[in-house]
Amino acid sequence: MKKIKKIKIRLNGKFKFVKDDTNLSDLLKTLKIPLKKVAIEFNQEILDKKKLNKQILKNNDKIEIVHFIGGG
Repeated sequence: MKKIKKIKIRLNGKFKFVKDDTNLSDLLKTLKIPLKKVAIEFNQEILDKKKLNKQILKNNDKIEIVHFIGGG
């Protein structure tokens, strides 16, 4: 049986372990985060949402997910 390799990322300031070949799109689906209501900062750069599938996570990547909240 093949062991699944995990990597450590920092998500909104907290460490999280994910599968080695996870991309950002997969991570957001796992976390049930609606794309329309968030901005994503990946290693201190705002990421274009069209590139989420191509951005494979690596050890020690830093991801910040900011939710937009309406109000008045």
